[in-house]
Amino acid sequence: MAEILALGISHYPPLWGPDERMAWILKRMLQNPKLPAALRTPAGWPEPMRVEWGDDEGKAAAARHRETLVTWLAKTRAALDAFKPDFVLMWGDDQYENFREDVVPPYCIAAYDRFKFATPAGNVWGETDKIFDLPGHPRAAKMLATQLIEEGFDTAYAYKPLHHPLGHAFTNAVLYLDYDRRGFDYPIVPFAINCYGRRVLAQRGGLPVFDREIAEADLDPPAPTPRRLFDLGAATARILARSPWRVALLASSGWSHAFLTAKNNFLWPDTPADRRMYEALARGDWQTWREMTGAAVEDSGQQEILNWSCLAGAMSALERKPRETGFVDTWIFNSSKAFLIAPPGGQS
Repeated sequence: MAEILALGISHYPPLWGPDERMAWILKRMLQNPKLPAALRTPAGWPEPMRVEWGDDEGKAAAARHRETLVTWLAKTRAALDAFKPDFVLMWGDDQYENFREDVVPPYCIAAYDRFKFATPAGNVWGETDKIFDLPGHPRAAKMLATQLIEEGFDTAYAYKPLHHPLGHAFTNAVLYLDYDRRGFDYPIVPFAINCYGRRVLAQRGGLPVFDREIAEADLDPPAPTPRRLFDLGAATARILARSPWRVALLASSGWSHAFLTAKNNFLWPDTPADRRMYEALARGDWQTWREMTGAAVEDSGQQEILNWSCLAGAMSALERKPRETGFVDTWIFNSSKAFLIAPPGGQS
């Protein structure tokens, strides 16, 4: 039986930028013309949000936020290096990057030979021409797609990209796991999930648009249900456990996103909802994860937590609880962040 390492990280995009830009999403949301007047300045915000914002528009808090995230990423990378996988399967969302109006699969395995992408401009590393060129693992990707289909999961697969070389859920996972730039040579198998569902095309998988209304009739079909993705993750783990490879399974995403949380006027995430799911994750309460509903996901702006639904399903199938977990909350940096490390056989 193959050995499997389970991991979970955040791919928070502003982490690759400087501290002074860490809160740019909040600043964008403050431009919403429908934002209640009382919330347009910090004076009307909840006190913890004002404290985090401080007198420097969050710059000092950004440095602390970065330190916490980078510490968890370093722990995750250490677990990955200690395990030495044959490849890393990554569950991540595609936000109108590779999949657009021509096709939006509920989920899709990338069976590419190689993945090339550049570090974003203006990055914290000062890199202007850094190109990552990583191997894929087409044999494993094709085997997984084949057996998932045989188990009743109508899995899309691709041998080359459509509109984008690789979505940020995957590229940022690599950038951040190589935050100290020691190199990242593990083959990857990206497993894209349509997390944004009803807003993946209508909202182009991103921030709300303020210049036009999106009517209910203009929304897209929904994302796969949490239950379906939980079961998909469980099937993935069972299949790979029978394989000849050492595999790292990685969920890449933040959890509730402020810009998706209408009940908070798109300013701060639904931290209480995230904490409920985090507590279930930490204690290995997989039933709570499987019973989560799509409506609850949308209400709490937790669309990207669907990547973790796959990971939770895998953990359930492996009958495993996490060795380490971390939860990083915030009022001003858009999303709650979670981390998980679960090696096989209780490895230290």
